[in-house]
Amino acid sequence: MEVVKKVLRYALLAVLILIFVAPFVWMVLTSFKSLGETLTFPPELFPKAWQVQNYAEAWRSGPFLHYLVNSLVVTVLVLLLQMTTTVLAAYAFACYDFKGKGVLFLLIIITMMIPEQLTFLPIFLMMSSTGLLNTIWSLVLPMGVSAFGTFLLRQRFMQIPNELIEAARLDNASEMRILRYIMLPQAKSTLTTLALFSFISTWNNYFWPLVMTTNDAVRTLPLGVAMLRSSQNGIAWNVLMAGNIILVLPIIIVYLLAHKKIVDAFVYTGIK
Repeated sequence: MEVVKKVLRYALLAVLILIFVAPFVWMVLTSFKSLGETLTFPPELFPKAWQVQNYAEAWRSGPFLHYLVNSLVVTVLVLLLQMTTTVLAAYAFACYDFKGKGVLFLLIIITMMIPEQLTFLPIFLMMSSTGLLNTIWSLVLPMGVSAFGTFLLRQRFMQIPNELIEAARLDNASEMRILRYIMLPQAKSTLTTLALFSFISTWNNYFWPLVMTTNDAVRTLPLGVAMLRSSQNGIAWNVLMAGNIILVLPIIIVYLLAHKKIVDAFVYTGIK
């Protein structure tokens, strides 16, 4: 019976892996096909001749280098802002008792359930009234806080023994010193995970740059890749897939460098 359960478990895992990995593999192989091969039916898995020039064509189709620099600037600024606000908020919720703490934390949790499509209009009007539309700041400031990050890091901080904090306070350590030398070193894995989530969500964000910018000078890489769909001769799927590979390549590299920390973070916070 145990053997049957084990076989079923591995079979289920194999199916799940196939469901999640197959679209990505198909995208990679399509990015090396000729346009004719992408339109054949029944479709063929492997290209007959590997068309590396699809990547050069995707890169030359627009100011991709400019979009790439904009994406890097926006992602780094959002990452720094989110990590700063998240650390301070999580520390306050984990280590302080103050009036209305439970209600405030509940409100933060509720914001996780509200899609950004419902909040963009008041933020758009606010950015418009302050003259920040079509600037990098309209892409950075609204993303400067993370409810999920505050929740996850608070859970990690609450697992750190309170005796350590009290001992540091008895030694006249300031709150910032406690945060810097006691709390943050204990939460390295969680911080790495939050940084990765922030990087992925900001790098892939298509909706926000689309509504906040109309000028190519401040537009980001996802919008550049989306423009590959606009062609008078129909969609060149091979070039479009090459553009998508260029878009996701930094995410894959960052994930490979940080995946062990991610697993550790979920183990520590008890979410796994």
